[in-house]
Amino acid sequence: MTFLFSVAIQAFSYIDVKQLRLDQITNGDYGNLWIFVKRQKTETPCHIPLLDEAKVILARYKNHRICRWRKVALPVLTNQRTNGYLKEIADLCNITKVLTYHLARHTFATTITLSNGVPIETVSQMLGHNSLKTTQHYAKVIDTKVSTEMSALQEKLLDRDKKEEDTGDMKVMKLFR
Repeated sequence: MTFLFSVAIQAFSYIDVKQLRLDQITNGDYGNLWIFVKRQKTETPCHIPLLDEAKVILARYKNHRICRWRKVALPVLTNQRTNGYLKEIADLCNITKVLTYHLARHTFATTITLSNGVPIETVSQMLGHNSLKTTQHYAKVIDTKVSTEMSALQEKLLDRDKKEEDTGDMKVMKLFR
């Protein structure tokens, strides 16, 4: 479940999910629940609004005995055990990709945010990166998005060209108006 939680909320690392406490989840802008933490690895302050999926997961474990005993938001297994279970799940589902806890972070960055038009600067902040260059590593994975967007642009330009009868240099000049 912590793997899904990491996918559902801004790609928390294993250690950040393990250390997450309920008192770090409070009302933020517009009455929405937010997580206010410092990332373990970078010590970067991170303010993240919770998606509905993450709220459901948190609610499920709110009164879990381990969560109450450890004063944490989720009952987190060791990283090795979690990765072991993910491997078993992959085997049972005939998934050939190696599933690891870190994959949740990568999936959030690429599939959930960048591929859906969230600006890379915002994704960088949500991931707790100190440098945009670090986040650009994730962006390389979504070349298909660039290809799709360029194809859409080409279609728009072709549609506009059909409406205008100009040829030659005039077509190029109109691109820059």
